[in-house]
Amino acid sequence: MSLPPEKASELKQLIHQQLSKMDVHGRIREILAETIREELAPDQQQLSTEDLIKALRRRGIIDDVMKELNFVTDSVDQELPSSPKQPVCFTDRQSTLLKKTNIDPTRRYLYLQVLGGKAFLEHLQEPEPLPGQVCSTFTLCLHFRNQRFRSKPVPCACEPDFHDGFLLEVHRESLGDGTRMADSTTMLSISDPVHMVLIKTDIFGETTLVASYFLEWRSVLGSENGVTSLTVELMGVGTESKVSVGILNIKLEMYPPLNQTLSQEVVNTQLALERQKTAEKERLFLVYAKQWWREYLQIRPSHNSRLVKIFAQGDCEDHANLLCSLLLGYGLEAFVCVGTKAKGIPHAWVMTCGTDGTVTFWESLTGHRYIHKPVNPDESPVAEQPKPLYPYRTIGCVFNHQMFLGNCQPSDSVEICVFDLNDESKWKPMSEEAIKSVCAPGATTSLPPFPPLCASTIDASVTSNEIEMQLRLLVSEHRKDLGLTTVWEDQLSYLLSPALASYEFERTTSISAGNEEFQDAIRRAVPDGHTFKGFPIHFVYRNARRAFATCLRSPFCEEIICCRGDQVRLAVRVRVFTYPESACAVWIMFACKYRSVL
Repeated sequence: MSLPPEKASELKQLIHQQLSKMDVHGRIREILAETIREELAPDQQQLSTEDLIKALRRRGIIDDVMKELNFVTDSVDQELPSSPKQPVCFTDRQSTLLKKTNIDPTRRYLYLQVLGGKAFLEHLQEPEPLPGQVCSTFTLCLHFRNQRFRSKPVPCACEPDFHDGFLLEVHRESLGDGTRMADSTTMLSISDPVHMVLIKTDIFGETTLVASYFLEWRSVLGSENGVTSLTVELMGVGTESKVSVGILNIKLEMYPPLNQTLSQEVVNTQLALERQKTAEKERLFLVYAKQWWREYLQIRPSHNSRLVKIFAQGDCEDHANLLCSLLLGYGLEAFVCVGTKAKGIPHAWVMTCGTDGTVTFWESLTGHRYIHKPVNPDESPVAEQPKPLYPYRTIGCVFNHQMFLGNCQPSDSVEICVFDLNDESKWKPMSEEAIKSVCAPGATTSLPPFPPLCASTIDASVTSNEIEMQLRLLVSEHRKDLGLTTVWEDQLSYLLSPALASYEFERTTSISAGNEEFQDAIRRAVPDGHTFKGFPIHFVYRNARRAFATCLRSPFCEEIICCRGDQVRLAVRVRVFTYPESACAVWIMFACKYRSVL
């Protein structure tokens, strides 16, 4: 498409300004001279254009220029990574049509567009944010067959302005099918849904799960031209699982376009057969579970009063399930335990079984760990027995994603329980095949079960500086309320940085390093007759006000922040260490030095 003369002139001027800013001409002259000097033979005095282009490419000049020349217009094609293995996400605000992009032409893609939302009634009165104003946002996350995607954050509103497109690769992973483009019939047999998760981030950076939805995408295979639009009603989570959160407008399109679409009747028949098969599996599992329960009661009638189920009453079961999943992901043998605490209160916690037979209890609500040492009820009353430190009283069953075992020992007391899970006289197992038959949606894929981790989106340096400036302001305001002035010493703050780095290094590797150098630097910075105090603390969130309130609860830290005396100088240093999934470790150190008065 040709540009009007005035637009072309403006574009040339912009490119010229950018090239001048980057000093591209100077860099080309340097490479030209270097190439002639190093690569041309003495009798060869001319350098071809092709040789110069190769030299510029080899040294990354062309790539640097292309990265800097980012002009956002309605007609500029958006470049996507050429590798089909990487999650592909781009914004399509002006048009709902597919844009040209570098993708693998041998693969089939499902192009999923989110074209706005409506009826998010919780945000009906939400005022439209002003430019630059910090506001709560929605982010939509997608997971499909070991691929992950994330939308751009949009302000929370009754009609959130979602306009994102995602390319989801669809192919069979069977031997011989990996490089073959999937046809309609093949894709119809791929039952993996698109898992959509809506997350809300408040103005303090705290995230909340709003909704989770499994999208059945195969209706597009029976649509005219392989294109269909639909609305998705998102339901809440937890106690609000039957309450509508809002509606998303979705458009699905196959790319490349299908040569032959299926009839809608064929698609509906396949989906109905799958639902019927799932219902039959659930029916058979229910029959098996009832038989298992009858056999369990026949062992001992008192088993009827034991907590043998996969949930407990309270706020702990979700935490226990999450912790168990994390520990399983780390390669440990982990189980959720269902039983009671003191006074017979139903409770759920986590147990891991070590290769040496050690049984460890994990309290998911506090992070406390307890080693289980069973009491022998047959020992003499005068014999010394281990005293349990854990708060758990009885245990009815344990389970994870593959196993369910009911406690069939004479007593369900945790103190005397033996956790030999392979002994069927102590633990009655449920059939693993029966459990596998009723897996959750998407759990039956033969692809690797864990989606790839997403790189952190947090800029560690910028975030560290922002939190540090906020903490300085909070400290100054706090001291002002106490009638104290605040004098910051930047050099002392700077010297705290290596200590925070060594603390994180020790936390992740259990190796201590750099402590002596830090102490020596502090001694050199603190004059004779002065006292230095420092207080390091670690957080996993980036809320400065919340961290400051926590620090004030420490008497030692409060003593530093509220320090009174002669020549008081304060310092604070923040270091944010980023990890995948935008998880972070935030280290903060408050310090002060003052003249000692004897």
